[in-house]
Amino acid sequence: MQRQVFAQKFHHPLSGTAASRRVKLNDLKMDPSSPVLPATILEQTALRLGCSPTDEKLAVYLDEEDELKNLRECFCIPKVKDLPPTDLSLANGEESCVYFAGNSLGLQPRKVKTYLDEELDKWARTGVHGHFDGQRPWALADECILDLMAELVGAQRHEVALMNGLTVNLHLQMLSFFKPTPRRYKILLEARAFPSDHYAVESQLQLHGLDVKKCMLVMQPREGEETLRIEDILAVIEKEGDSIAVILFSGVQYYTGQLFDIPRITKAGQEKGCFVGFDLAHAVGNVELHLHDWGVDFACWCSYKYLNSGAGGLAGAYIHAKHSQSIKPALIGWWGHDFKTRFLMENKLQLSKGINGFRLSNPPILLVCALQASLEVFGQTTMKALRRKSILLTGYLEYLIKNYYNEDKTNPEKPFVKIITPSQIEERGCQLTLSFSLPIKSVFKELEKRGVACDMREPNALRVAPVPLYNSFHDVHRFIEILGSAITSSKQTANNTALSASY
Repeated sequence: MQRQVFAQKFHHPLSGTAASRRVKLNDLKMDPSSPVLPATILEQTALRLGCSPTDEKLAVYLDEEDELKNLRECFCIPKVKDLPPTDLSLANGEESCVYFAGNSLGLQPRKVKTYLDEELDKWARTGVHGHFDGQRPWALADECILDLMAELVGAQRHEVALMNGLTVNLHLQMLSFFKPTPRRYKILLEARAFPSDHYAVESQLQLHGLDVKKCMLVMQPREGEETLRIEDILAVIEKEGDSIAVILFSGVQYYTGQLFDIPRITKAGQEKGCFVGFDLAHAVGNVELHLHDWGVDFACWCSYKYLNSGAGGLAGAYIHAKHSQSIKPALIGWWGHDFKTRFLMENKLQLSKGINGFRLSNPPILLVCALQASLEVFGQTTMKALRRKSILLTGYLEYLIKNYYNEDKTNPEKPFVKIITPSQIEERGCQLTLSFSLPIKSVFKELEKRGVACDMREPNALRVAPVPLYNSFHDVHRFIEILGSAITSSKQTANNTALSASY
């Protein structure tokens, strides 16, 4: 019935010729600052196509008009049959899966294997000479892809280093930026920060002999709300700022998918004399970043989520150029020594400026290969173009969820889905975090049986991330259809369980 109602509502009133006019590609472009919402574009496009916004025809058309659609071919999309939880009685094993888990682990770029084989072959053939030979000299391998990474985060080349893992880099940076004094000794972070960040802050405070309960300010959402309001964040900074040494926030909150206002938080914190840093694990490769122009003091990120470098991939770190003379590393390794004299081995430190002085060891070449393969795909487009597609792609997912699974007060038996992630496009990346009226573990299990890869987080969140690099609008439409089957099955299971309990 819903499909029929929508078809009538959006049926094109003009002649067949007018109704079949192709929508111009520019009509489909989105911008975070645009007053035009994704829902409006979807409805207007469906109107011109003469179909409902829920019709598969719209998804097919949006994919045809997607100027980034060829990037999908740069990645290995798993087959349904190869996903361990799949039940082949419920899904076509030969189809590509619906992969909405790029916020947890990005897909493998096709060139990864080629690049790895090149370096393994070079090692086999030339041994130690690989350090300074070939198109990817091992001793300089990370620097070969530095420009691509700096472009993604909106930084200058010398402000970025590729090294270690995220938490290692965060600790190295905190050792230099968190210098507590009797008056300024607190660290501010958001509630439900990723455990690594939470533990890093706790341990940094303990390292200085400080009371975690007094010195760790954790911002909670208002009662009854899931996400933080920017006005509340700014109010806490204004009130507590004189005693805060470091503000450490996520760029995008891993659980809720909320995109924080990085420039406003940075400006507010610095005006109160605080250093401001960000964990960009869920932001880099997901949203546009301008770290240098925003004046962010420091940041770190992993590269295996939206940057698709493989589990445990090479992480990144950033320190603003304004600190290149004043902020020094607390812990020093050989690779922090200036390259020009590094190999003289004189043990007379000539520390590289800025973030390069924080480097400890030579780059792991095999990890560099994987990251290079992904960054080169990003290099075929721009974050602005990816963000435009992402806004419409996630907007399409939101539109369909609200159409089919909004709570209906008049029908309490109807299962519903609540979207935790902010609805404002400037306050989210590609991820939507969903909660369900049904037991979430059951819904998640049924989705996995049917060839959907997404991510469940305790206590009650399903994280779904359509990634613009390799996900399509048809992926979104398929997900919604599969979600319907999963919910139906979960409801039946819940009903059977309740029936059994009543005997």
